[in-house]
Amino acid sequence: MTKKSKFSLRHFGWIEGASLVVLLFVAMPLRYLGDIDIAVRVVGMVHGLLFMAFLGWVAVAARRHRWSVEKIAGAVMASVIPFGPFVADLAE
Repeated sequence: MTKKSKFSLRHFGWIEGASLVVLLFVAMPLRYLGDIDIAVRVVGMVHGLLFMAFLGWVAVAARRHRWSVEKIAGAVMASVIPFGPFVADLAE
C-alpha cells in the first residue's frame, strides 16, 4: 500500500469513527436527556454518509492492494464498533 492511500484511508477512518462517537455520546444523550431530536437527525445523517463513503473507500483500497477477506472484514468490523477505528489504527 502506498503511503498516500494508507494515509487517506487512515484519516478518513478516524473521521468516520469520530462521527460515530459524536452520534452515540453527544447526539443520543441530547435526544433522550435534552429532548433535542435535531441533533440525532443531523449527526446521524452526516455519520451515515461518512460510513457509506468509508465502506466505498475500503472497497477501493481492498481491490487496489489485494487485501485478504480477513483484512476487509476487520476494517468493516472496526467501523461499526465505537472507538474501533482508533483501536484498529493502533494495532496496525
